[in-house]
Amino acid sequence: MDKIKRAIRAPWLPASLGKGPYLWPIFLCFLLVKYIDVRAGTGELAWLLASVFLFLLCYFASFWGDSRRALLYLLLTCLMGALWAPHNAGASVFFIFAASMCARVQPPRVAFAMVAAVLALAGLTGATLDAGRLEFLVPALLVGLAVGLSGIVEASSRRAHLRLLRKQEEVEHLATIAERERISRDLHDLLGHTLSLITLKAELAGKLLQRDEAACRQEIKDIEHSARHALAEVRAAVSGYRQTGFAHELAGARVSLAAANVEMSSSVATLALPAAAETVLALALREAVTNIVRHAGATRCAVDLALRSGSIVCRIADDGALLTNVEAIRRGNGLTGMAERLRALGGDLALSVERGLVLELRLPMESGR
Repeated sequence: MDKIKRAIRAPWLPASLGKGPYLWPIFLCFLLVKYIDVRAGTGELAWLLASVFLFLLCYFASFWGDSRRALLYLLLTCLMGALWAPHNAGASVFFIFAASMCARVQPPRVAFAMVAAVLALAGLTGATLDAGRLEFLVPALLVGLAVGLSGIVEASSRRAHLRLLRKQEEVEHLATIAERERISRDLHDLLGHTLSLITLKAELAGKLLQRDEAACRQEIKDIEHSARHALAEVRAAVSGYRQTGFAHELAGARVSLAAANVEMSSSVATLALPAAAETVLALALREAVTNIVRHAGATRCAVDLALRSGSIVCRIADDGALLTNVEAIRRGNGLTGMAERLRALGGDLALSVERGLVLELRLPMESGR
């Protein structure tokens, strides 16, 4: 009983497919068209309900597992269609669903072959009918062909999109690891020698404390000088990391866009960006590139950074699908957080539509100093 409850509460479809597939079984209502004019017997109605229940099990199970399982559910659905065809012309809907299940079979050439096989079975089944032949064959062949082919194309596109996202995540992960390793090496090279020197001088000062106070004081002065020098080097290194933050994000954006077959051009002026402003611009660039890769369907992207009238202006433009509802874009693509970070530094975000979507970020040059 507990297993049944867990099965009912578990998701019936992969989350990546959305809610659409939950609606398609409504077309089983074509099985009921016959009974508008003909009264259903108790036995026939019971078999119909049992067939619909079995079909729903096959339908939802076909979205999980491998191609062999999908093929099994597809054949069971065809069998139900063939068995019901002599009694109900609406059974053509089973062959239509079977054609849609071909999209779950891999590789695509096998899926196309299965669509042809399903349609051939539907044709042979329809040829055996004396009554309702056209009512059965026309939906099964025409709608089944359209549903089967479009389902395979959509499934292939979805799989390609998922592969692209995985590649992008892998590139971002490798870039993060490389940056951590670089910082680790830099800090080791920067502080390793200085801290070792401070340790040795501290030990020496401790030994000289009772024997030679003048030498001890000199060692302590050397320790202070070395510590201040190390602190200055650390500050310089941190400042350097900050100043290359936008450049590093730009390089990462170029890699991500290249993986998505998007050509990128950039024009970045040499500016001494405030740390806070650079962080906001780097995050905004990352968000914009993510939106371009996942939603825009663009082939080109241009990034410009310049100083105009005392303000830092960053412009990110793509040539993706033409969008006209700017407010919907602002809500749907997660740009609210970007705008809030800009406003916190006295800046603003402007969206416009040209050949594609254009984002213009503007920040005061003195922000975040």
